[in-house]
Amino acid sequence: MVAEPEIEVSVSGELPPLELIRAQGVIGRTLRRHHIDGGARVRLTGGAHPGGRTVAQVNLVLDGEPVRTQIDGPGGFALTFAAERLDRQLHRLRHGAPSRWTPDPGRAPLAQVTGEGLVLHRKRCELQVCAPSVAVTVMDRMDYDAHLFTDAATGEDALVYWAGPRGVRMARQRRVHPPRELAQLPLTMNPHPTRRLTEHEAAARLCAYGLPFVFYTDAAAGRGRLLYRRYDGELGLVSAI
Repeated sequence: MVAEPEIEVSVSGELPPLELIRAQGVIGRTLRRHHIDGGARVRLTGGAHPGGRTVAQVNLVLDGEPVRTQIDGPGGFALTFAAERLDRQLHRLRHGAPSRWTPDPGRAPLAQVTGEGLVLHRKRCELQVCAPSVAVTVMDRMDYDAHLFTDAATGEDALVYWAGPRGVRMARQRRVHPPRELAQLPLTMNPHPTRRLTEHEAAARLCAYGLPFVFYTDAAAGRGRLLYRRYDGELGLVSAI
């Protein structure tokens, strides 16, 4: 018998009080279906007005590795969408299925032309040194739209993201030749080196062109950085330590 998973729920913004109880039930059932008793953390973020769009994020640990899913939707539908998304994700992981190599039509990228935004969320981390296939596995497992890493073959900071005719595209700071494992991967290479930009220039480019993210080489530090949009309309920045 699978123990009852502990679901820790945090709520912010305008949301009905019952959403907290509903989150414990919906996500708990999803975990029990996959025989996971380690629990999960659920974060629900409502808009400024009741009945607006809600962002649902679920974090848990499976087999010692983190798993995350995130999606938005109108009102209580966001939680339903997140549970369905998590169910598909756990099914792949539990059954040893290959990582997803195609964009998910159920979640549109956050791409729109806006006024220039400010970077209010920063994450500095030690980038994983790995092959592109490993980076794609992390991107899928963590439900990212793009994942910043250091390419083991070249030592350059690189990015994988959902795009291109084969589902996933890779970009490096300088070298644009395909990785050696390309023949075995549904992956295409971005044929251009990354731009050398300041943080202000990267933010201006993202907002003016309606891009979901910008991968660039920091003009001062020389390292790769990932500037991205958030559901709350603010900008986030991932940079290497």
